[in-house]
Amino acid sequence: QLQLVESGGGLVQPGGSLRLSCAGSGFTLDDYAISWFRQAPGKEREGVSCINRGGDRNMYADSVKGRFTISRDNTKNTVYLQMNSPKPDDTAVYYCAATRRSWLNLVFAWRSLEYDYWGQGTQVTVSS
Repeated sequence: QLQLVESGGGLVQPGGSLRLSCAGSGFTLDDYAISWFRQAPGKEREGVSCINRGGDRNMYADSVKGRFTISRDNTKNTVYLQMNSPKPDDTAVYYCAATRRSWLNLVFAWRSLEYDYWGQGTQVTVSS
């Protein structure tokens, strides 16, 4: 079965750090660009960050720029989201998604295009 599996969520204090992982199961992630999304209760899903197949290009939502870092290790078939200095507003379920679309397509539409695979999500709660 082809799927994405997120892990690493949990409770973190404001100003702390947390690293989320997105692992591919049944397929190779290096054929895909990967994006992280999040959804808080009562709010619309929000694009957080995106990384290209090679790991040398990325994009971030303004709300997380300078605090979150996306990276990937294709030898481990895993993409990461390092969350530094999280704020209570970062509390949400975080999802990763995979697409074969080209980076040129993603630059303009990574938040809204249709992805090939989605993970089940991992809860992140930022609270003291």
